[in-house]
Amino acid sequence: MKFIVAQAAAKDASVVGGKAAALSHLTQHGFFAPAFFVITNDAFRMGRSGPFAQKGLRSAVTAALETLGPGLYAVRSSGRSEDGVDHSHAGQFESVLNVSGKNVIAAAKQVWQSGFSTTVETYRAVKSGGEAEAPAIIVQRMVDAKAAGVAFSADPVSGRRNVVVISAIDGLAEQLVSGEADGEDWVIGADGAPESAPDTPAHLTVPEVQSIAALTRKAETLFGSPQDIEWAIDAHGLHILQARPITTALRPAPLEDQTLTIFDNSNIVESYPGIVSPLTYSFALYVYSQVYRAFVRLLGVSRHTVARNATVFDNLLGRVDGRAYYNLINWYRALALLPGFSLNRDYMETMMGVSEPMPREVTDALAPPPSTGWRKVVDYAKLAKVAGGLIWQAIRLPRARRDFYRRLNDILQTRLDVDASNATELAAEYRRIESTLLDRWDAPLINDFLCMIAFGGSRNLLQKWLGENGLALHNDLMIGQGDIVSAEPAQRIARMGALVRQAGLAKPLKVNAHLSVLSGHPQIEAEVDAYLERFGDRCTEELKLESVPLHDDPTSLLLAIAASAERPPSKRQEGFEPDWQTMFPANPLKRQLAKWILGWTKARVRDRENLRFERTRIFGYARCVFLGIGREFSARDLLSSPKDVFFLTTHEVLGAVEGYSLSPDLKGIVARRKQEDEASSRRPDPPERIEIRGPAITLIWSESAEVEADTARVKHGTGCSAGQIKARARVIRNPRTEALNPGDILVARHTDPGWIAVFSNASAIVVERGSLLSHSAIVARELGIPCVVGLKGATRWIEDGEMISVDGASGAVERCDG
Repeated sequence: MKFIVAQAAAKDASVVGGKAAALSHLTQHGFFAPAFFVITNDAFRMGRSGPFAQKGLRSAVTAALETLGPGLYAVRSSGRSEDGVDHSHAGQFESVLNVSGKNVIAAAKQVWQSGFSTTVETYRAVKSGGEAEAPAIIVQRMVDAKAAGVAFSADPVSGRRNVVVISAIDGLAEQLVSGEADGEDWVIGADGAPESAPDTPAHLTVPEVQSIAALTRKAETLFGSPQDIEWAIDAHGLHILQARPITTALRPAPLEDQTLTIFDNSNIVESYPGIVSPLTYSFALYVYSQVYRAFVRLLGVSRHTVARNATVFDNLLGRVDGRAYYNLINWYRALALLPGFSLNRDYMETMMGVSEPMPREVTDALAPPPSTGWRKVVDYAKLAKVAGGLIWQAIRLPRARRDFYRRLNDILQTRLDVDASNATELAAEYRRIESTLLDRWDAPLINDFLCMIAFGGSRNLLQKWLGENGLALHNDLMIGQGDIVSAEPAQRIARMGALVRQAGLAKPLKVNAHLSVLSGHPQIEAEVDAYLERFGDRCTEELKLESVPLHDDPTSLLLAIAASAERPPSKRQEGFEPDWQTMFPANPLKRQLAKWILGWTKARVRDRENLRFERTRIFGYARCVFLGIGREFSARDLLSSPKDVFFLTTHEVLGAVEGYSLSPDLKGIVARRKQEDEASSRRPDPPERIEIRGPAITLIWSESAEVEADTARVKHGTGCSAGQIKARARVIRNPRTEALNPGDILVARHTDPGWIAVFSNASAIVVERGSLLSHSAIVARELGIPCVVGLKGATRWIEDGEMISVDGASGAVERCDG
């Protein structure tokens, strides 16, 4: 009788048991399992004093051990009902580890006899029924494991199928499997990135965990069902020790859904950096929806078409791990509605302003086919109609702007006394802001679009007529305007700095940035009060409702004044009137056309900045209104603090007042969102672009691969404020907690008007994002310091504290250390 079955022949579970059959199947398909053979269950008989070996077993085992090689062995059970789809019998039979060759028979007897134990009888009675029987026995080479454990290709507790759950322990997994010791637990998502991991991993590295997850998923693919595996890692690598089906009930496998959603924040991060509160996100979602409905209507899309595509405009944004993103495919759908899109598709795609092009999969599916024949004639006719409409909008722009300012001032000058208004009055006031301004964002929208066309067109025209000199002229004229509101804070701060310097208050104000330091200096106090009256709504990240404005905390303003007082006066780069006669000596028509186009473009740029400042005032007032509602909710014990209102959406806030809310437990909603945002804030920023298949709420992205060090010595961005500086770089990511030493070069991903305190100490500015019309460019010219924007990856390329040189005219930035 044959009592030994070799590894390759161990295929029949009725002979070798479920565990051995699974191991044999694994090894035949390339899995790395320790070598083994099987002793069949008829190799022993039960005698009066216990099991005894059948004749010839000992010599057969000795021969089989020679095929495994010398060393210690694991002697394990492999019952016919063990590791089955219905019942695993996990932990019911004996296993004996670290067995020497001479003790294999004795260990095998012990495992064989465990088939008749009280534990197994009880398990069978409860689970599978049937008579007790001895298992077959696996004899397997021992693994000298540095770490071992178990892994599930689906979560057996929650039933999730798209994760791998791993538990690990040092050495062998015996204590872990038996429940005598707790393991180190990991949950790995479908993209291979840890969803859950120990704070300080002790047993595994992330690459090891990812290898185990891949092994587990590979086993599931091989067997065609979710698997529970045992694994071990030794000096030779990762081994699989067993695999069996997960027997607990799992959720049904999701049906295939290849619908693509693309989130991208390469543009919006300038307006909404970092964690964005639910209130800000929902407020922005509404504003974008209304503004871009009006935008496509302005360009000739019918009201019916806009209504038919309501979901496109209502979903232009996404919130990924607390951060604001554009939902790019909906932006593309909105652009594809525009008349003439098929005639000028490439140019229109650039209007989205993202750093990577859209995948062909999307553009080919959503873009209308190229126009041909009469269809092309019709599309050109539509474009001509749009052009005519834009000319009409340009003609009536002064009137639209006056009407917008009238509505704006009507809101802001007749604003409620927020402190004396109840929740119903405050909600009504917000509805007034919506209907009067947010739903009628015509003048800023028209001006912004005309500005974009005029700026690009005039720049191309000057380059064509005057070459590089034309570009330099365009640069000087567009951002050297002293009447732009974005330049006014720098001018005022310089004036206040001079007064503080004359009064000898620079050092005291730097040490204690408090208004009390200015007490007794009425001229300075009046200047500060006037500044806060005009710019009190400005702050770092000013478009986020949760940001603290200057009128609530003027610390950054006072620090900027102190910094300005300590730096020598700089010459502001003034605008100038070119010598048109010299530039166009023989062509008066070109001369007059250039003067008119540049003058009109300059006015659009000025109005663009000034209208964006009004947006800040509107957002500032909306912030006050919501905080007032938060105060009323807190007074009624609906919220713990007025600022908790930022963790609710606009619909939840207004619904709680107006009667359409879904849940009265606002505190519970806030508590959960605080936990979510706190967890998000501890994680690195998600990638700039994220592509998701299926429901977009299933936010899965791959961890960014480690970027190799960039050894380039010189890089070029867009030069927008002339001058050359060589100084130490200071990489600033949070201007509220980080500061420059006087004379440092500011290096940042992006800036906004709230960075003025940081600008005041800078000898030059280098920014990853931005354009000639960005806030950085305008303020740098007012301060008379070099500025380079659009230097992609600057904060990774430049190291904090290293010496760099900046040429604000050419856009060249050079690393000078080594």
